[in-house]
Amino acid sequence: MSLRYAVLAALLEGEASGYELSKVFDVSLANFWPATPQQLYRELERLAQDGLIEARVVRQERRPNKRMFTLTEAGRQDLRAFAERPPRRPTAIRDELLIKIQAMDGGDPETTRALIEERMTWARGKLDRYLRVRERLLDGRTEDEYLSEADRIGPYLTLMAGISFEEENVRWCERVLTVLKQRVA
Repeated sequence: MSLRYAVLAALLEGEASGYELSKVFDVSLANFWPATPQQLYRELERLAQDGLIEARVVRQERRPNKRMFTLTEAGRQDLRAFAERPPRRPTAIRDELLIKIQAMDGGDPETTRALIEERMTWARGKLDRYLRVRERLLDGRTEDEYLSEADRIGPYLTLMAGISFEEENVRWCERVLTVLKQRVA
């Protein structure tokens, strides 16, 4: 899959500037499809050239003009067709830390512990951010109420995957730290 469909999916929420889209990626899409602002801007240009999004310029005083992007009908159709196709391959973990853990035997256990603690800090930070987004989406409703009443549930369902992923990262880190502590003792 390319960044193309992640950007199109983000624009389902409505018109957005490139800056706003980069914030959406930071908060909600980064848990499953990270992208740098530079990648986003390049993809926005390609999508506009392909007729899948439209751009309009908003003039601003005391600030540079900004471009606002919206999905075209062709973009919606392309995204729908993408959503109906099965994934090309199953999910695969590609994680540098796991290679380091695989190779850790004989190395300094304190270095390994520090790497795991850093990962756990990152995972907890992301989990906290995702939980704040969840509370904002629920806005006082229960999850069942939200899922039965909301216009769009896709963002919430993907957020649930991100929460589960980071919860499992924290559990794994805690387990690894316990094993390392037992082995040092």
